[in-house]
Amino acid sequence: MPELPEVQTTIFGLNQFLPGLKIRGVWSDWKKMIKFPKSFNEFKKEVTGKKIIMAERKGKNILIHLSGNKTLLLHMKMTGFLFYGKDSGIKFKHFALSLSDGSELILSDLRKFAKILVWPTDNLAELADINKIGPDAVDKDFSLKRFKEVLRKRPNGKIKQVLMDQNIIAGIGNIYSDEILWCSGVHPLRKVSDIRENEFGKIYKNTHLILKKAIKLGGDSMSDYRNIYGERGKYQDFHKAYHREGKPCLKRGCKGRIKRIKVGGRSACFCPVCQV
Repeated sequence: MPELPEVQTTIFGLNQFLPGLKIRGVWSDWKKMIKFPKSFNEFKKEVTGKKIIMAERKGKNILIHLSGNKTLLLHMKMTGFLFYGKDSGIKFKHFALSLSDGSELILSDLRKFAKILVWPTDNLAELADINKIGPDAVDKDFSLKRFKEVLRKRPNGKIKQVLMDQNIIAGIGNIYSDEILWCSGVHPLRKVSDIRENEFGKIYKNTHLILKKAIKLGGDSMSDYRNIYGERGKYQDFHKAYHREGKPCLKRGCKGRIKRIKVGGRSACFCPVCQV
């Protein structure tokens, strides 16, 4: 699933090309992904002819601000990514905007779980997609003190699940929670109430370091994610825990092997020797 680094990489790409272009048309062969307005024809009327102002990220949501006080909200969910350019046989194409420069903004989504809606820009705070999410994981104003406060809202929660809870912290998913906890030496099943002060500091520090490194590397393309040029990110080449089941732990001096377990219906990869 695209997480904060993949969404931010997409935003960088969108802002390089889209501002100033007009939406000339809308196409979809899977209209169920459009959640508002419910009518596809109404959706088309809302966005066709609008000029694209800029794109920004809110948690894992992509917001494309349009003229006329409209914003297109898109969540890529499990397997989605956006491609900008000429349609050259993009697989799993289910939604596209025709743009005034002759290009398209195409949503590829293997599992067809993506979510799209258009909403008045001035009233975005009404949307649960926006007002229900927690502070952004890499927001410069998200202090260690606030980090501890929000995590402690789930004292009995397992630390991996709490890190991935978008109502607690926005942006972290399965990949980066594994990586953060491995680097911090914290077992994914530990209760938040059992996390010590110095461990909170490690988790906070590694959250910033890992997410920023992943952004610099263009995200993680272990699965379906591609940037708007159709290119793979590179973070998967630097995994320490995620998707390394059975492989030796990379921590210096550790003789453990990465183990995979289920945590709340999701997988967790960790070292049972050095993550305690």
